[in-house]
Amino acid sequence: MSDSIEVRIYYEDTDAQGVVFYANYLKYFERGRTEFLRECGYVQNDLLKKGIVFIVNKLNVHYKKPVLLDQIVQIESSLKEVKNASFSFHQKVISNSEVMCDASVLCGCVDLKSKKPIALPEKLRNKMLVKQNAG
Repeated sequence: MSDSIEVRIYYEDTDAQGVVFYANYLKYFERGRTEFLRECGYVQNDLLKKGIVFIVNKLNVHYKKPVLLDQIVQIESSLKEVKNASFSFHQKVISNSEVMCDASVLCGCVDLKSKKPIALPEKLRNKMLVKQNAG
């Protein structure tokens, strides 16, 4: 199952040609993952208090077509795999039903102090699996 958020492209998002600067896609993908996980019960502040953070471990981005100033795009996020201490997403930037950019993102669950991998909180992992299986 995928979730989608809407993003308008502002001047600050673009380069001198009015095209979205390549690194800004990573921000859009981060927002999409954050909202997807929020739907699963993930609240960043709550997990931070428990010493748990999620990190991006691996990222593969394919820029297909330029996104321009003032366009409205959808950021679509689909959970692809959930393991004990990691999970992966497939994400897309879509404009008028056309994929402008897509990415595969591997995230890990890490102990804030030790910076070492730890198991996903069980309740969150179960909700992620339910959401993944719904799609």
